[in-house]
Amino acid sequence: MTAQARPILLIGAAGQIGSELTHTLSSLGPVRAPDRSALDLASADDIRRAVRETAPALIVNAGGYTAVDQAEAEPDLAQAINGTAPGILAEEAKRLNAALVHYSTDYVFDGRATRPYREDDATGPVNAYGRSKLAGEQAINAVGGGHLILRTGWVYSLQGSNFLTTIRRLATERKELRVVDDQLGAPTWARAVAEATALILTRCNFQSGPGELGERSGLYHLTAAGETSWFGFAQTIVAAMAEAGETPALTAMTPVTTAQYPTPAKRPAYSVLDCSKALDDFGVGLDQWRDQLNLCVGG
Repeated sequence: MTAQARPILLIGAAGQIGSELTHTLSSLGPVRAPDRSALDLASADDIRRAVRETAPALIVNAGGYTAVDQAEAEPDLAQAINGTAPGILAEEAKRLNAALVHYSTDYVFDGRATRPYREDDATGPVNAYGRSKLAGEQAINAVGGGHLILRTGWVYSLQGSNFLTTIRRLATERKELRVVDDQLGAPTWARAVAEATALILTRCNFQSGPGELGERSGLYHLTAAGETSWFGFAQTIVAAMAEAGETPALTAMTPVTTAQYPTPAKRPAYSVLDCSKALDDFGVGLDQWRDQLNLCVGG
């Protein structure tokens, strides 16, 4: 079997980025996307069996434990899925001479920075979710092999449960909303991440040597350009709804501090990422977050 004929194993195809990857990766080869019943990331046996049965040229791990607050109560499960599983995937990829793409998060940082975080900045997650995702990065690095770790953040789409869908729903149900205004990040459309991933892989030409991504193998940041707060993001979502002809019930939106809106998991106050490395190495950069949002809600 030639490298070109080997399939792509996509994990987490039901998620926000994963569902978009089912389309964008299809131009690179046949995509195999087992559901959770066939591949549970908390099970090492499931992982190894799925990889060995598929014998892929590329493994793309878009799966994970993403319930940030719930992770405080289930740190072991979050660690198994986000921390241990990526290392197992890296081992299997290396054994097969396959490439591995894995998604990580802005929450690996402590949020004390005053300028966008670079890939080589010191990490310091402030919650169980962030610690589990950092452990996954470290596990992949410990194994080595051809891999790309793509850190993203504040991901949204029109499907599933995320900030965009939540605000759109609440804006039709409530007259008033209170939204945190002292956490800053870059809202990033899942489709833009998936398209950028496919473009990066094309430019890496992984099919000619699945396990050899060369000097560009490693860690990259991949978020929308610009920054805003959750409050700013919510305001823009509601404005987009009105512009699209929808009639929100919402009449007032109040900015609040993190202290006024306590959650089980602490969030970094600042988690904007510097994405210049991906632009320099691959010529790939994402649009401004407002432009992405307009494309998303515009269909």
